[in-house]
Amino acid sequence: MQGWPRFNFSSLRHVIHLPRNSCIVMRSDRVKAGFERAPHRSLMRATGMTDEDLGRPFIAICNSFNEVIPGHVHLNRVAALIKEEVRKAGGTPVEFNLPGVCDGIAMGHGGMKFSLASRELIADSVETMLSAHAFDAMICIPNCDKIVPGMIMGALRCNIPTIFCSGGPMAAGMAEDGTVLDLNSVFEAVARFKAGKINEEELHSLECRACPGAGSCSGMFTANSMNCLTEVLGLGLPGNGTIPAVYAERIRLAKTAGMQVMKLLERNLRPRDIVTPAAFENALTTDMALGCSTNSALHLLAIAHEAGVALDLHMINEISEKTPNLCHLAPAGRHHMQDLMRAGGISAVMKELLDGGMLHGDCLSVTGKTLAENVKKAKNMDETVIRPLSDPYSKTGGLAVLFGNLAPNGAIVKRSAVKPEMLVNTGTARCFDSEEEAIAAIYAGKIVPGDIVVIRYEGPSGGPGMREMLSPTSAIVGMKLDTTVALLTDGRFSGASCGAAIGHISPEAAAGGPIAYVKDGDPIAIDIPNYSLKLLVSDEELAKRKETMKLKEPKELTGYLKRYAKSVSSADKGAIVE
Repeated sequence: MQGWPRFNFSSLRHVIHLPRNSCIVMRSDRVKAGFERAPHRSLMRATGMTDEDLGRPFIAICNSFNEVIPGHVHLNRVAALIKEEVRKAGGTPVEFNLPGVCDGIAMGHGGMKFSLASRELIADSVETMLSAHAFDAMICIPNCDKIVPGMIMGALRCNIPTIFCSGGPMAAGMAEDGTVLDLNSVFEAVARFKAGKINEEELHSLECRACPGAGSCSGMFTANSMNCLTEVLGLGLPGNGTIPAVYAERIRLAKTAGMQVMKLLERNLRPRDIVTPAAFENALTTDMALGCSTNSALHLLAIAHEAGVALDLHMINEISEKTPNLCHLAPAGRHHMQDLMRAGGISAVMKELLDGGMLHGDCLSVTGKTLAENVKKAKNMDETVIRPLSDPYSKTGGLAVLFGNLAPNGAIVKRSAVKPEMLVNTGTARCFDSEEEAIAAIYAGKIVPGDIVVIRYEGPSGGPGMREMLSPTSAIVGMKLDTTVALLTDGRFSGASCGAAIGHISPEAAAGGPIAYVKDGDPIAIDIPNYSLKLLVSDEELAKRKETMKLKEPKELTGYLKRYAKSVSSADKGAIVE
């Protein structure tokens, strides 16, 4: 019958039109093979699929394109390039989209409560789409913050051949006087404006120049940290983390990803084959060398949980102790992602570490080759951007996990972004039960040198959503207090935050953690080199406060946040939702 699909009814399998000797077993046959699946195919034909489309492997194009986030506004073009190459390589690309939150736009108001929570929503969405529609392989197109780890978590759950192809970092901006700018420059400028150090016209100029176009914000902030670590974990092609969004090389990378996913499918090389315990050690080691966002620790814990790999905060310190910090990208230094790409990218950083015996070179990647093979020809083209092992910024890594009676289960600090004079510091607590209260006090000039700002009830459950504190850290920097004032919170920080900003304090205040019982005037001792964070009050006094001080009443919540707050774990476990 004309137009009737070509079936081999004896095997109830669709005829597969693939290269000779292909050994692909199609998972998608669950929804398209055999006469029983005629209704399913009928629905697929309604989308425009042909016999040839139905006979090929279904490749999920998991795209986080939207018109809200500058890091995602161009991803429709990236997806189009990828889909074209998938078709050429013998697959049928099928695109679906996922939600995304722009942390910069959500910053400083209630919208930020949804940012970390969206990671679980994204992971669940990936799992849902892949499971419901029986895709054979997947290409993920993320770019920003929680979207990258959320997609990785979903990919690990479903464990079909997967490649990550990000949209790439934004180019750094430039002020009228030639000063290099990024998003953090504008947050800090707001504080300078409020302090009377710049005028409205100067603030407007910075606002217009800091973010010049599409891409994830240009420093080693959370989005770029996670895209770089995706490359290290083996899920992204070389260059995934550093090639700027506007470069032609980013187009070539997208095309290569579209071709390569079919090779992964034929080989049946899946995320759990790649993301092994050794791969996590590589990721943590490279994280320390790069000086990634503190959020990377939170996300790596969550990703490890999905991979079934044991990972805890003590491992971060163990690796940090033996890994030198080789890069000072913004906010720790003046360099941005295009500088890192020019210097050789993540491959050059890994080559330095591999030559020093610090990485597992036999880990597999989506190239089909090992890490050692991937970086064999990499070169450090600029030792001012990627310092050699013989001349690091510091002998220890970019992150540190602090423990003590104020953080029994740990707290995170981006050590590489802390001024030397603040690495060891004793100050006086100034306590606030929300981010807004703290910001108001900073802008009102009520925070003075020697203070330690304590922001609590902003943890995973108590926030809920563990809001990022870029506004208060930027206010502290903008008002020239970053060499004399520290900030502690059970919330977290943007990758753009710098200074003595210590977050993820666990247990959180809402769970009855010690941070809930700190009082104004309490002395707090910070010793980052020795991984220590202590409230200098006696055990007896702290026990008395727990008996007499009441915890803050939980917030009235509705909808998704209500469900999230009830089920989210503490930060030291990655703020996962079981």
